Amino acid sequence: MLRFIMLALVCAVLLPVTGRAQDLQKVLQSHHAEVADPGRRTVGVVLDDLLASGLPGVQTFLERWQDKEVAVRVSDGQFFYAEEAEDDTYTLFAIPGAETVRTGVSRDAIEEVKPNGGVRREIRNALVVFQLSDPDIEKRRDAVQAIGRSLKPSHLKSLQAAIPGETDPALKARKTRLAAYLVARYGKVADARIAAIAGLSDDISVETRAVLSQILEARPGVAEALPRDANIARVLEPGSDDLSRAEAYARLVDAGRARAVVNAADIRDALAARIDGARVGGVPVAQLDTQAARVRAYKVLATDGAVPPLVTPAEQARALQEHVFFEVYREADSRITDAARDAQASVAMRLAAGKAVDLTLDAMSLASIYFLAAIGLAITFGVMGVINMAHGEFIMMGAYTGYLVQLVVPDYTLSLFVALPLAFAVTFGAGVAMERLVIRWLYHRPLETLLATFGISIALQQLAKNIFGTQARPLTSPGWLDGALVINDVIQISYIRIAIFVLALLFLGLLLFVLNRTRLGLEVRAVTQNRGMAASMGINPDRINMLTFGLGSGIAGIAGVAIGLYAKVTSEMGQDYIVQSFMTVVVGGVGNVFGALAGAAMIGFFQKGIEWFNPSNTLAAQTYMILFIILFIQVRPKGIMALKGRAAGD
Repeated sequence: MLRFIMLALVCAVLLPVTGRAQDLQKVLQSHHAEVADPGRRTVGVVLDDLLASGLPGVQTFLERWQDKEVAVRVSDGQFFYAEEAEDDTYTLFAIPGAETVRTGVSRDAIEEVKPNGGVRREIRNALVVFQLSDPDIEKRRDAVQAIGRSLKPSHLKSLQAAIPGETDPALKARKTRLAAYLVARYGKVADARIAAIAGLSDDISVETRAVLSQILEARPGVAEALPRDANIARVLEPGSDDLSRAEAYARLVDAGRARAVVNAADIRDALAARIDGARVGGVPVAQLDTQAARVRAYKVLATDGAVPPLVTPAEQARALQEHVFFEVYREADSRITDAARDAQASVAMRLAAGKAVDLTLDAMSLASIYFLAAIGLAITFGVMGVINMAHGEFIMMGAYTGYLVQLVVPDYTLSLFVALPLAFAVTFGAGVAMERLVIRWLYHRPLETLLATFGISIALQQLAKNIFGTQARPLTSPGWLDGALVINDVIQISYIRIAIFVLALLFLGLLLFVLNRTRLGLEVRAVTQNRGMAASMGINPDRINMLTFGLGSGIAGIAGVAIGLYAKVTSEMGQDYIVQSFMTVVVGGVGNVFGALAGAAMIGFFQKGIEWFNPSNTLAAQTYMILFIILFIQVRPKGIMALKGRAAGD
């Protein structure tokens, strides 16, 4: 008696396991051909049945199937997990459970199942159902990314179930957003879909816009009257921009509501196929050299019923008039499409505002670059009246100084803080040397000054080529300047541009402090306003000229380091900024720091505005900008912020 009781207990324990194994094996056997030799187009049915079965071994099977660890036994067609041993034999494990079934199985006794790349991608997508709640956060992230790449209705239930237990805030927010997409697209309850769609109205991401567009997807339709039970998207008028008359009639032909138009090629082919004794349709072939003759012969054939009759323009017009053309939403519920249209309109408004903000940030970034490049020129031009055509080469010298510092100091952050003052010192010294050796002998001779500085510019470019070569040199930014500040899918700005903007603000503040709170600044302003009066008060104009030219050159060197972080460092890089620097000074007002700031802002915003209207042609943007500046200085020849008092008359 005790023996039977023990046997019953063993059966009670083992039978459920055996039943589960048989159930999963049964599912696999029902799709034997697809499992043994899977294809991307046929594997979907197998995956759907496996996921619908709810069996506990499905996840393990999918993972090992994806890893090519499944084999089929040739003798009976049963599926096993297979692991290769060192002696070129295999060990077979049961599906599921992974209990060892047999060892030392020869290669000829089994056939390995090797899904291709497309099948493995489908299996990976199916596995996300299990990985959404996996303890490993990386697997959960991978699962969420897979769902985001391909939204399917089957993901909704598993995604909603995984949201409450998610511990990572960012991942939970992402799951919630994807669940909202799925509810909006595939939800069963209309009110839930409408609420989900309304929740998307404040999101301007590409995914949200794609979901709303998919909900509002429409197909063309044609009928004698608008169908009462259809969710009409819009009615189209033949001959409008949205629907030409030819396209409208083609829709009638496709719908079987009108006869096809017989064109000239069809007429020629029909006549050629029906030539009888050098005549066709009663017209000699020799006379069919004009379209009118061919049409006449074709009409004869049509009267005899040999070819389809011609469709006259009047018949086409009557057919178009008797039908209505429209687009009907694929979504039948008008409440849902109305909610989607409202959400799409809200997204469009936010998108336009986001683009305006992004354009403003780009313009401010460009303006800060122009300001850094031009402020040194504005000081020297305002104080000394010198047109320095070599100003761009001081920018180049600063960039190469930063490059040389990075060769010595491999830490990019430390090298940047070393390069900025060193570039100022190098270009300051070069500027002082240039002023002492060349510029001071050419005061009040603007043409000779322009030619001399232009020659120095060419000489410095050639010297840089001889030293560094013609290949661009890298000036690498620190790691904390990599990437961009991303606010949303529309508004973003690189950290390098932000750093340059901050640097421009710092130099603006520093210059204002020097010019308004120091002895040097007082003397510079005095010489700028009235050189003779300043000299009579004991100020040495030659010393101020030397220091001012050195200061302007040093600021150009710092601008070179900043520009070199994102632009190419070559011997000719200064030429890219010399024209914009002069335009900034002329537009803003000579000798005025705030004028240079205003000029840089105007040029930066105007250039970005033109590029927004014509983004594919930056050369056109620069051309229009120069034309605008020419017109602007006709109205305000002294710039936005012209000097006042005695300095304005010099």
